[in-house]
Amino acid sequence: MSKSKKTGIVICDRYRNCAGGKCFRAMKNNEGAFSMYDDDTKSEVVAYPTCGGCPGGNVEYAPEQMKKNGVEGIHIATGLVVGYPPYPYTSHFKQFIEQKYKIPVVVGTHSIPQNYGLTHQKLKTLGSEEWQELIAPTFCDEKIRLFYD
Repeated sequence: MSKSKKTGIVICDRYRNCAGGKCFRAMKNNEGAFSMYDDDTKSEVVAYPTCGGCPGGNVEYAPEQMKKNGVEGIHIATGLVVGYPPYPYTSHFKQFIEQKYKIPVVVGTHSIPQNYGLTHQKLKTLGSEEWQELIAPTFCDEKIRLFYD
């Protein structure tokens, strides 16, 4: 019998028109950051807000509504990480939401696409220890990264 986990996904406002295809594919297939859940756990997205635009003002308020709707965990969409430049306050979002709302936060949804990973590697934008820890759930093997290109 499978378990359901109510999930919120916060997307970057610069991608506000994103239909969420890669995020939802990763969720359905337990890939990328969703691979941390066991095969019996299926995520159910109950919220899909944008951050509200830089500097992310909606992150201060959206989790409260998500919590009222039963959200058990929040994923910060991979788009905040792989966009150019990567959003510099990603770790602040995670820390703020976890401390204020007591909701666990995972950075990432789908795998970092191979083309983005290679570009960030060349630019050395995600090389710090902090970024390496944040992107760990989304830095899958090359086959998966190519699948998300």
